[in-house]
Amino acid sequence: MSHISRRQQTGRNKEGVMNLNKLRWIPMLACMLTLAVFTSACGIQSDVTIGTQTYTETKIIAEMYKALIEDQTDLNVDIIPDLASSSLVINAMKDNDVQMATLYTGEIFNNHFPISGSKDRAKVLKEAQEGFQEHFGFTWMNPLGFENTYAFTVRKDLAETNEYTKISDVKKDMANMKLGVDTTWLERSTDGYPAFSKAYDITFGQVFPMEISLVYSAVANQQVDIVLAYSTDSRLKAYELQTLKDDKQFFPPYDASPVLRSDLLKKHPEIEEAIAPLIGRLDADTMISLNYQVDIEKKSEREVAIAYLKEQGLLNS
Repeated sequence: MSHISRRQQTGRNKEGVMNLNKLRWIPMLACMLTLAVFTSACGIQSDVTIGTQTYTETKIIAEMYKALIEDQTDLNVDIIPDLASSSLVINAMKDNDVQMATLYTGEIFNNHFPISGSKDRAKVLKEAQEGFQEHFGFTWMNPLGFENTYAFTVRKDLAETNEYTKISDVKKDMANMKLGVDTTWLERSTDGYPAFSKAYDITFGQVFPMEISLVYSAVANQQVDIVLAYSTDSRLKAYELQTLKDDKQFFPPYDASPVLRSDLLKKHPEIEEAIAPLIGRLDADTMISLNYQVDIEKKSEREVAIAYLKEQGLLNS
């Protein structure tokens, strides 16, 4: 998270892509999958194909999976990047064009199967693991250690001066605060501004709708006081911003996990062993830093992934 996100009705569409816009990606998906088949036919045989969404962190993590699997097994790994949404990734996995990806637990709120509606992190993880196994035949591994979700964010100096650490802390100053938010979030009934105001009993003095890409510079430049951002976005580091804890758990959890087709793991159980060291290792600060290296410092996803794995002593060669 990290350049991140996406959302549909009851959950957030992390890719920020409307259903109609997703249709434009279908030909591109077909072309990419055709290319993968073509390269295999030309002798570049892939045992595992990893799909990624458009945002940076999924590409970095895919490179980590690839490096670990190829380092510790005899398998060859291919990566298909920039699938427009998690729904496309999931469909590609269902069709066995892709066998592995990074998905987020909040995906269960996008109507894939019946759920309880609980926002408890442990329960949401359990429902993701059980639901995707039962309905899709996917093994949803334990989280990597970070979640990429909506996060209310302020400048660090403002947080220190006013002792803001959680969302509830801003209530005392809400009447004088200017909020900058993604335009669509204001209108959503289930997890948008009206529901948030009711849950926290907070109504800001002024609200400024804007594109999500603009909120970071807006708060950094003091055009607004608080913004709704994404919790692993590299711009949190670039603009020295601090996220506030969602102390009432208003937003659904979006813990990132490796997800694989179960038939692949049955055939190659060594894959799970190869990537197991990543489980619980990547916290939000680490992911923000890795995303920053790609988004701001313009390093390649593979370069950043390999450097991190070597720094952690996870590669044999």
